[in-house]
Amino acid sequence: MAKALGRDALYNAVTPEQYRRFGFPGAEDLGNMFQFKRDFNDAFCAARSVEVSRALNPTLQGFADWLAQHASRIPLA
Repeated sequence: MAKALGRDALYNAVTPEQYRRFGFPGAEDLGNMFQFKRDFNDAFCAARSVEVSRALNPTLQGFADWLAQHASRIPLA
């Protein structure tokens, strides 16, 4: 993100347990999703093929390409 935005970007690690306590609607569900991804990442990724996804959607972009295209839409304080 720093490269695309031209400024430092900081990452604030939040555990799924902390995320569930944020209190906004859906925080508990998102915390559960993040926990599943953390605890079962190999199974999560094995069930999804980037090649199949690209065959279904040839315009599929990786995050770096998407960010380069849309960085100007991210509001910066």
